[in-house]
Amino acid sequence: MNWLSRLVGGHAAAENLSPQLKDILERWKDIPEPDLGRPHFETRYTVLNTEATGLDLDKDRLLAIAALGVSGGLLSPGDAICHKLESSPAEALGKLLEFVGKAPVAVFNAGFNKTLVERAFDEHLGFTPEWQWIDLQWILPVLFSEKISEQVRLNSWIDAFGLETFQRHHALGDGLLIAQMLIAVLGRGSVLGAVTARSLTEMERSRRAAKR
Repeated sequence: MNWLSRLVGGHAAAENLSPQLKDILERWKDIPEPDLGRPHFETRYTVLNTEATGLDLDKDRLLAIAALGVSGGLLSPGDAICHKLESSPAEALGKLLEFVGKAPVAVFNAGFNKTLVERAFDEHLGFTPEWQWIDLQWILPVLFSEKISEQVRLNSWIDAFGLETFQRHHALGDGLLIAQMLIAVLGRGSVLGAVTARSLTEMERSRRAAKR
């Protein structure tokens, strides 16, 4: 019995997946685990951002999700997706799974975004992908302390970098801003010796530990 058979047999949401979605899950499972020790310029990162009904994790729900690829430290306009979950949440999450693969996932405020995304995966697909999450909210103050040295909201970093996008408070619009911040992180990190995804996760872990 393969992993998907066990999943389908043990979770009500998984039992109702279409053959296409089951195929997506099978193909995702077969993707090799990422090498977090590769340099940034050899790594594809995925920036993930969400749009929700509000900011209360106890009552608000996920409305839309966007993802942008950053490969070799560069952002390509065609390497992005944005899907609303309203009509077919399982299909939207399946497309997200295909897009991300097992690349490291960069977000701003993982406590909110990661929780929303994993809750949606569990509810609609019956499992949660074990991605390597990188939270820029914790890393930016380490690498750009001359701008801001504490954990602050996204708006403060947008102002600090002087960034612009086509639409604020939109999953893809704000995702574009976060992608630009990730590119800045990869550049500054490479100069300062944080040259891999693993080094960024270690930086985040150290920052979190120092703030306890």
